[in-house]
Amino acid sequence: MCGICGFVGKKTGDWDREQVLEEMKDAIRHRGPDDGGSWLSADAALGFRRLSIIDLETGAQPMENENGDKVLVFNGEIYNYQELREELLKAGHQFKTRSDTEVLIHGYEEWGEHLPEHLRGMFAFALWDEKNGKLYGARDPFGIKPFYYALTDNGFLFASEIKGILPHPSYKKKLNLEALEQYLSFQYSALEKTFFQGIWQLKPGHFLKYDRVHSSLEVEQYFIPELLPEPARGKKTGSA
Repeated sequence: MCGICGFVGKKTGDWDREQVLEEMKDAIRHRGPDDGGSWLSADAALGFRRLSIIDLETGAQPMENENGDKVLVFNGEIYNYQELREELLKAGHQFKTRSDTEVLIHGYEEWGEHLPEHLRGMFAFALWDEKNGKLYGARDPFGIKPFYYALTDNGFLFASEIKGILPHPSYKKKLNLEALEQYLSFQYSALEKTFFQGIWQLKPGHFLKYDRVHSSLEVEQYFIPELLPEPARGKKTGSA
């Protein structure tokens, strides 16, 4: 289990961006006690708390591509990353690590928003494109790994847990009574909305795109489950 968090948007007010990112990371420290990392630019900040499993020496995050114009934070495990790595090597991509994290970066360069369709595993990740001012995030088809986000007057916030969003000064805590009604009825909320007004969970099998220039957010479904039952054994099919 690891933890990711971050925000996109220029600073407004007298708060320190680096300090706020550290507070967001500290809120989810229990998800990754082994290590932590930060990446900041004028438009974006990404934070990571690591539980070291794969590529202990060189798999640190946030991780950049060769040009430094794309940076990624990732929580999860990609089961087919070795096969994807070989495919991307043949396509001309160069790797510096043996981690599944770097496969996601080069996979995005190769397949764009269709990247999750190539993945087998459990994952939630956010990739910031510094050159184009866009953030791309995705969650696995079964929602094993969490991803929460919020839009504020200052921009876009995200984290593995709601508590990772709360330290940001542009988010003002307010109870969402609609989610509370769901909880009192069913003992959980089945909505995309959470108990905190303005904080949403990215649904399983979905990805999102946030455009910093236009302050626009798009959420799309990439995984559509299909039910294809097989005929019961011992029973004839077709017309009599």
